[in-house]
Amino acid sequence: MPRSKPLPEAAPANADIQSALRTLDAGSNGIAAISAALRGPLGPAFAAAVELIRQAKGRAILTGLGKSGHVARKMAATLASTGTPAFFVHSAEAGHGDLGMITSDDVVIALSWSGEQPEMKTLVNYTKRFAIPLIAITSNAQSSLGQAARIVLELPKAREACPHNLAPTTSTLMQAAIGDALAIALLEGRGFTALEFANFHPGGKLGAMLKHISDLMRSGDAVPLKPLGTGMPDALAEMSAKGLGCVVIVDARGHVAGIITDGDLRRKMRADLLSASVEEIMTANPRTVRREALASEALEILNSAKITTLIVTDGARPVGILHMHDLLRAGVA
Repeated sequence: MPRSKPLPEAAPANADIQSALRTLDAGSNGIAAISAALRGPLGPAFAAAVELIRQAKGRAILTGLGKSGHVARKMAATLASTGTPAFFVHSAEAGHGDLGMITSDDVVIALSWSGEQPEMKTLVNYTKRFAIPLIAITSNAQSSLGQAARIVLELPKAREACPHNLAPTTSTLMQAAIGDALAIALLEGRGFTALEFANFHPGGKLGAMLKHISDLMRSGDAVPLKPLGTGMPDALAEMSAKGLGCVVIVDARGHVAGIITDGDLRRKMRADLLSASVEEIMTANPRTVRREALASEALEILNSAKITTLIVTDGARPVGILHMHDLLRAGVA
């Protein structure tokens, strides 16, 4: 018997990959610690914070310094884009005129891992002076910031991914995570819809996904239509004239009865095709989409059904045709 070749020794793991894995593991442990805390002592404080922000007549004012400040900016952007008016005020700049941005109707959310940043003192004192609610997100409820706050979201202490336990890594990930949790809880609590989301995201691919189908569809004379009972020669002429590779078939009430596509013609090709009526060739009960639906919904239907054309309806009546090419041109697909 031929001798089997020895298995090659495993190559030593790349040090950079191992470093990345340690970083991700540290971050994962931090998120898991927050989840555990929310099921325990952090839960009531989190619920109280959501309610305080929800009931505020003004806006959520996010503040912080350093890496916590960067996270606070991101948190303000996420809140604002999901229906909670919010913006960022730099803690150090606040005492140089930016305090005028904060009103007594607002609620301040201050981020500081240690809770002991002296630059934040001016802003904290301002909230006390004008009875502005203050929510602290910190790892130390007994800190100066924690003691001054009405509500403290005390995040579990966790080791940074940095081997020296110094560079904010795990801690900033945890701050961002609790910020996202606040934003989504507020979004869900107020029933914020995709249509409302679209109002704040008109640009880029996300904006395209949130366009209404009525903005993208072909309508009027561009829609290929024929009634039940039409002969296939007329149906084929309509398909060719409108150039969409399909013709919508309607009943006597003008409601959608079926569709004939290029695929239907290939599947049902026969010698007497031109003597047939549309009822014999069409696909009954075709896929449709409401004109007020979002482009993202249409894309999901097209992809899941593996089709390229959707009939757009108002009730049961066809009012338009949406082709995958229309979504491509709009930057949706």
